[in-house]
Amino acid sequence: MNQHISKALAISAFSALILSSNVLAQDMTLGSWVTIDEKSNLPSSRILIVERNGELIGTVTELITTPGEMLQTHCTLCKGDLKGKPIIGMTILKGLKKDKPGQWSGGEIVDPDDGEVYKVRLSTDDGKILKVRGYIGIPLLGRTQNWIR
Repeated sequence: MNQHISKALAISAFSALILSSNVLAQDMTLGSWVTIDEKSNLPSSRILIVERNGELIGTVTELITTPGEMLQTHCTLCKGDLKGKPIIGMTILKGLKKDKPGQWSGGEIVDPDDGEVYKVRLSTDDGKILKVRGYIGIPLLGRTQNWIR
């Protein structure tokens, strides 16, 4: 009987170790992030970042407004298939490939405010702040936003 209990405990401990290592192995870039408006310095939207087929995809899940602010619900300045589409549910990040844990590059980001598409790279050191670098041409010619959890 004691041998069965010991065996069951060993299997449970091994299973817990495997499950915890999978959680720790998940890239800190994945998950829900809050964007910050550069003018007001207040939260403006929530983006869910997931990995599909080795690429990152970021989708707008919520628009956050402040009292007195006019809410832009559709991408009126976007071009092509995104023109006039609702911002909630819109994929604004795509095509990013992992450079190393917490660092991704080679993708595109759509700015629903101006409808422009920029090259993008993402990085996070601690999983609490995501540095989003949008640029045209080379990363030197761009700007970085900090998204928070």
